[in-house]
Amino acid sequence: MYSIGIDIGSQATKSALINEKKEIVATDVVLTGGNNSRSANTTYENVIAKAGLSKDDIAKVITTGYGRENVSFSDENYSEITCHAKGMNLLNPDIRTILDIGGQDSKAIRVDEDGKVIDFVMNDKCAAGCGRFLEIIARTLCVNLDDLGELSLKAEKAAPITSMCSVFAETEVVSLIAVGTPISEIISGVHNSIASRAISLMNIVGISGKIGMSGGVAKNAGMIKAIEQKLETEMFVPSNSQVVGAIGAALMAFK
Repeated sequence: MYSIGIDIGSQATKSALINEKKEIVATDVVLTGGNNSRSANTTYENVIAKAGLSKDDIAKVITTGYGRENVSFSDENYSEITCHAKGMNLLNPDIRTILDIGGQDSKAIRVDEDGKVIDFVMNDKCAAGCGRFLEIIARTLCVNLDDLGELSLKAEKAAPITSMCSVFAETEVVSLIAVGTPISEIISGVHNSIASRAISLMNIVGISGKIGMSGGVAKNAGMIKAIEQKLETEMFVPSNSQVVGAIGAALMAFK
């Protein structure tokens, strides 16, 4: 028996295919674009092809994320909070606090030993603590989004970014560029700003036990370093951090 979980986010649509042993067989990521139903179908077909299977082999398709109700071939849908909790629990059962930073929102989730959600808080009203803010900064600095992490690691210090608004923070960045502040220090400052917001969210639900991070921003090494330094502890960051929600959705088929 195989199941597929599809996580339709604002920026990317992710899929994960697992078997009855709860082993991850294949994963896939595509850009969501302007049609989340089409992106869901694309990643669905991609992940089946990667696994060398056919649609007839798939017992159930579970969707989550912003567009979870827009997929005609979905059997059920669940909230991304539930799915991130279940997905992280499979990857590391010791995790009790989850930080998920996506393109348009960020979440802090506290879970028990079975991956059941105890409490959560979500920031979906401001871009300053999300991946979207990093996209804005990358464009302003004329650098590749994927290079932000490595560039920030070269910084000798972090430039101060004090604004709590992404628009005003971007203005701060422009001012820092004007006075010749090294790009690496600006990026490091941006990472610190996002890290402070992330930890504030986590403090609301209560940080307990080991901490895991999911979401596309977890692929940014500089972002990880900034959060860990402020927490004064290491986080568990899975190599497939972007598809944790999709993994959790696939697991819900076996509920």
